[in-house]
Amino acid sequence: MSQQLIRPTPRLPGDYGVWVFVFADMMAFGLFFTLFTFGRISNPELYESSRQALNPMFGLFNTLVLLTSSWFVVLAVHAASRGSRHRVMRYLLLAIVVGGCFAVSKIYEYIEKFRAGISMLTNEFFMYYFIFTGIHFLHFLIGIVVLLVCLGKSQVQSIDQSFLKFIESCGTYWHMVDLLWIVLFPLLYLIR
Repeated sequence: MSQQLIRPTPRLPGDYGVWVFVFADMMAFGLFFTLFTFGRISNPELYESSRQALNPMFGLFNTLVLLTSSWFVVLAVHAASRGSRHRVMRYLLLAIVVGGCFAVSKIYEYIEKFRAGISMLTNEFFMYYFIFTGIHFLHFLIGIVVLLVCLGKSQVQSIDQSFLKFIESCGTYWHMVDLLWIVLFPLLYLIR
């Protein structure tokens, strides 16, 4: 008699509620990006001259930081699926520390803009720039708190199916933060 391989049922990782939130959030950002695009079309010279005041190296650095942090979250989820508490904790801590570099870089970039006399009131481009990156930064801060809570739970909770679902939900949120930045980076810093 041959044994049958039992395949897990395909499913979305984490909690469905997180996916509903991610979808709604992405729709809101999609609306923001559409408004920005219409503004760019109606006033291309202003948008281009303003874009040139941004340093794309900040955007690139922040992209690499967030992608690296996300990679550590993926490793933490994988470690949780293997039941390895030590690795889950190590990878979550690395995700938080590396992710923290985004905050330092973004705050420095904001300070640089304010010192140059650029604010949300400078023009329409910078109004969008500060609103979009500010809302993204708020999402980022929430994501750091989520990862800290996950790290705390990993120290005391059993690394079981329940924890796996929790860390997958945390990872889903963190990946959304990355995805939003991956759209913001070219939209604000690169597209001419």
